[in-house]
Amino acid sequence: MQFIARASRSFDRKTRVLVSKLRPTIESAIPWWIVTWLVLSAWKVSGALGEGPSGSDVAYTVLPYLLIALAPVVALRLAESAFTDRSTAWTPRTRLARIGRWRDVAVETAREHRLFGPVGFLASLTIGMLLNVVLRSGEFLLAVPAIGTAAPDWARALFLSMAFETMAMNFLYMVCFVMALRAVPAFPRMLVATWIVDLAFQLRTATIVGSHEALPPDVAIALTGVLQGNVQKVCISIFIWLPYLLLSKRVNLTYRHRLAR
Repeated sequence: MQFIARASRSFDRKTRVLVSKLRPTIESAIPWWIVTWLVLSAWKVSGALGEGPSGSDVAYTVLPYLLIALAPVVALRLAESAFTDRSTAWTPRTRLARIGRWRDVAVETAREHRLFGPVGFLASLTIGMLLNVVLRSGEFLLAVPAIGTAAPDWARALFLSMAFETMAMNFLYMVCFVMALRAVPAFPRMLVATWIVDLAFQLRTATIVGSHEALPPDVAIALTGVLQGNVQKVCISIFIWLPYLLLSKRVNLTYRHRLAR
């Protein structure tokens, strides 16, 4: 038991140091993220535009990639402006997480407790949301071909749908990341809402796939595999992290300001 306790304390210390370095690391990585994404996007788009493309065709194809690159950066700036450190303005009035026996504590008491903060396993969730932005963007870049205005209707519909999905989810997961990092009380609800939106986007894209009869069978099969993979990843996240969000002593102290009785 002593070994487990020492290992737990060591893990908490290491993740606390890691989390403290996240924000400066992200700030220095933003220019590299934008430049790298734009270079890769330019390579991707160049093959779709052909020779002598019009300005509208270039804008139609390039703009989604640009918005995907900017979405997490804009979300980071807006979320940090909205969710200031030590702010209790975003505390939900109605308690939804009622599983377990808890006693409320003052905000300052919670902040001084050793369990407070996005460290330990909670740091894994926080960093995972950040990595999800990178992975989702990479999946879009690799799996979705760049489409111009001359493409068939089904191709343009799917391209815009999946581009908007990637942009929106990058934005939402980055907002969740900031909320988790700054111990905003509404974070658990925001993350659950983001999961629901993510699943809704997959359903919406699947509806678009099914509504276009001209969609080639091989494309439909490939897209179905991508959508199923996305749904599975979200469901696995819900299966792993929802019980943790409800029952974890650290989560309840950090975001709900309550301790186990």
